[in-house]
Amino acid sequence: MDSYKVKIKPSAVKELKHLPKKDLKRAVSKIRGLANNPRPEGCIKLSGSEKYRIRQGNYRIVYSIQDDVLVVVVVKVAHRKEAYR
Repeated sequence: MDSYKVKIKPSAVKELKHLPKKDLKRAVSKIRGLANNPRPEGCIKLSGSEKYRIRQGNYRIVYSIQDDVLVVVVVKVAHRKEAYR
């Protein structure tokens, strides 16, 4: 299986910078893991859109998958209260 390329939107990079250090390391690790497996165990497809989410503690990483060009785009990284707004 080919590896996916992971792209992070500038707004998501900004959100990552505001995470606590402990959560930041874990979130970056999860995002890097999307290159090998864009649908890891525990990911959920969001209803109403072609996006998925994975959990990292109290934070959610929302991303889309483009299977035809092997790209994963991280759209949002936010606290669980704010992630779906």
